[in-house]
This record gives sequence, C-alpha cells and structure tokens, in this order.
Amino acid sequence: MLSKELTIKNEEGLQSRPAALLVQVAGKFMANIWIEQGSKRINSKSIMGVLSLRLKKGDSFFIVANGDDEVKAIDAIVHLIETGSPQQ
Repeated sequence: MLSKELTIKNEEGLQSRPAALLVQVAGKFMANIWIEQGSKRINSKSIMGVLSLRLKKGDSFFIVANGDDEVKAIDAIVHLIETGSPQQ
C-alpha cells in the first residue's frame, strides 16, 4: 500500500471537469485507490464520492493505492493533480 499527500493547485478545485478527469485516470488501474481527507475516505473511481469531498484550491489530501499497479496509479494521479492534465 502506498500513499502520497497532495495539495489542490488549480483554481477550480476538484470539481466538475477535474473530478471527472481524476475518476477517469483512477479507472485505468486495477489497484484500489482512495482519497483520504480528515476522517473521510472515498473511492477515487466514484465521481459522486470525489465530488462529495468538495476539495478546493489549497486543500490537502492523501491519495492511497493498494494493488499490483499501485505505483503507476499514484504516479498518474500525482501528475494529474500537479499539471492539470493526464499523462500521455
């Protein structure tokens, strides 16, 4: 199991399009991937779960992955959060 703390950098936060991109990226991996903030832990492959966190610019959270491709999953999500676009 791997985890990494991230901070939302984009003005929009993790709403609408950015949330959909995160769910799309997470869905490409077999690993279980969660977003943890405070006492909340949601499945990052669930658009409703991601939106329910209402993460905005400056908010920090942990991305946690467990599975065979957990390293690739974490790397892809870190890239998405840091650059605003999925890896090619």
